[in-house]
Amino acid sequence: MNKNNKKIELLAPAGNMEKMKVALAHGADAVYVGIPDFSLRVRINDFNIARIKEATQYCHKRGKKIYITINIFAHNQHLKNLPQYVKKLKEIKVDALIVSDPGVIGVVRECWPKVEIHLSTQANVTNWQAVKFWRDQGINRIILGREVSLSEIKEIHKKVPEIELEYFVHGAMCMAYSGRCFLSKEFLNRSANLGDCVQPCRWEFVKAKGHDEEFELVEEEHGSYLLNSKDLCLIEHLQELKDAGVVSFKIEGRAKSAYYQAVVAGIYSSATQKNQSFYKKELETKLVHRGFTKGFLFGEKADQNIKNSHEECEWEFCGQVIKSSKPAVVKVHNSLKVGDIIEIIKPKYDIIEMKVEKMYDVDTGNSIKEAHGGQEKTILLEVEAQVPKYSVIRRRI
Repeated sequence: MNKNNKKIELLAPAGNMEKMKVALAHGADAVYVGIPDFSLRVRINDFNIARIKEATQYCHKRGKKIYITINIFAHNQHLKNLPQYVKKLKEIKVDALIVSDPGVIGVVRECWPKVEIHLSTQANVTNWQAVKFWRDQGINRIILGREVSLSEIKEIHKKVPEIELEYFVHGAMCMAYSGRCFLSKEFLNRSANLGDCVQPCRWEFVKAKGHDEEFELVEEEHGSYLLNSKDLCLIEHLQELKDAGVVSFKIEGRAKSAYYQAVVAGIYSSATQKNQSFYKKELETKLVHRGFTKGFLFGEKADQNIKNSHEECEWEFCGQVIKSSKPAVVKVHNSLKVGDIIEIIKPKYDIIEMKVEKMYDVDTGNSIKEAHGGQEKTILLEVEAQVPKYSVIRRRI
């Protein structure tokens, strides 16, 4: 049962090892990862068994947890290699498996009877009877559908208090019922339900000449965004979710950048009721997003951004600190120039604001005026204080 004084878990996505380390450094208590064959992220995902083993050792050494996603809607061909995969995860001793399919759960139970299982949001659990059913099947935690409102969470927790509840608090929203979408499969034969979504709901829909007038899309001069859901942001409602019975706050975004991981994990791990408005503004103004919505939390419909693909941002990710030292050793992303106004985001969203005065080529030690990410450039950046590894840097555009 959730107690008000119990620390809430912050669960962050990890598309690769580097992003995982950044998320943990910036305040995440646990991460979720998966290999392309069985998880809902095929692209921008370089995890395999060896890397999962390395990631698990890294997490456990730091007192963190790692959950493995096996959350595809499995077909017969996926079952062939599943037992061997689960047995390897058992040997590695990951902390839990995130599963959506009853057949997959059956295979998992045969191969690893005592494993902790978290029911994926793909299972679309939205009521207390469903939670009770899955509890009776031995499920340890329910990742509630994004469609569940705050009042419904309260009732679910009251009816089935012994089950852990997890809820998404930040990130992209599907233009479908918790991910059950066929647009990607229809347009490019790449199934979202097997982890290969190309997000056609974010595309610009250009006006089609020659069609009936009623079907023309005229939201803007060049086209329209009819299915572009705004991003979820519940930074102002964390205490309400905690009081309702949620024990894990989940961040969406395994395909997002290390900068996204640092900013979102840092903010959500640092937010209190007193500073939520400050952090909301930081998320709104210093991170690329599609506009923010509270989703279905208060029984309203999720908002769509039909004006543009995303909101303009005056800040750009430009570097990542790869070694704790003075001067800072920085891997450049995009570009960085002398004279730029930058902010260095240290763990727990501790910010250094500064103007770039001096930077040097890491190999030659020569002073340089600019560096570009496309060159895989690493530089030395003059900073007054030593900057921790995994800090990220943004510059004002």
